[in-house]
Amino acid sequence: MSTETTDRQKTTGNGFVRDTWIVLKRWLRKTVRNPFVVTSSLLNPLVFLVLFTEVFGGIMEGTISQSLGTEASYITYLVPAIVIQTAMIAATTSGIGQVEDIESGMFEKLLVSPLHRGAVFLGKSLSEVIRIVVQVTIILLLGYVLLTLDTGASLEEYVKTGVLGAFGIVLVAILFSIWFTAISNVVALLTRDQESTIIAVNVLQFPMLFLSSAFLPIEVLPSWVQTVATLNPITYGVDAARALMFGRDVMTVIEVTGFGGMWNTLVPALGILAVLDLALGSVAVYFLNSASSSAVQ
Repeated sequence: MSTETTDRQKTTGNGFVRDTWIVLKRWLRKTVRNPFVVTSSLLNPLVFLVLFTEVFGGIMEGTISQSLGTEASYITYLVPAIVIQTAMIAATTSGIGQVEDIESGMFEKLLVSPLHRGAVFLGKSLSEVIRIVVQVTIILLLGYVLLTLDTGASLEEYVKTGVLGAFGIVLVAILFSIWFTAISNVVALLTRDQESTIIAVNVLQFPMLFLSSAFLPIEVLPSWVQTVATLNPITYGVDAARALMFGRDVMTVIEVTGFGGMWNTLVPALGILAVLDLALGSVAVYFLNSASSSAVQ
């Protein structure tokens, strides 16, 4: 390989990293300057967590314990679902931010700039990742506070896998968010309208949440819901986070026995999410590459 080729490859690699950093800084500045977006996107999951545990907690704990084969609080059962919901909402706002760029003319400037299209998507996604880390940490802490007030449970009783497990739950939320971030950005590029983007992603978001293992064990749901839940990515995100929460295999939509314990849930769930991330992330980058200045209105 010639020296010239090697230098060109290094320059290209450095350029991609630099482009990603430029895009990431820009979106972080926007977030800091508009904290209302961050707080408002966290409000819905917080309301779900508090209301669901207060209204359904006493009723559902017997069903949850029977499903898991051990005594369990509905709070610890619900927190993983709220974590995934938080990641979805953060991913949704990514597409809304894309529409704002289109409407302000910034997206047109990006199209004619030398920024790498993959770096544009990656930098924007990383800004959402930072938000997700902060918000999921808040959800986990609030869940612990609620459980402590309710039962006086210790941290080890809250997350059976300890601090590493809590860190793993944050990573699951990040892995889960990427594919929905891609969808919200694709919808934004197709509609180029903020209201249409919000409606489209919400139409996807809420039915998917309820047609999954998020709020109830799969086995107590109608048979047609169980079928849909098997094909629903939310099920795999929630089950992965829930396996870390309880330190055991919790997946019922597919039966895996070759890894042992919670890994029978984590390995297939994380594998499915990773494939979705790669596939839909590629679609999002394709749409960015296909966009042209003349198409921006």
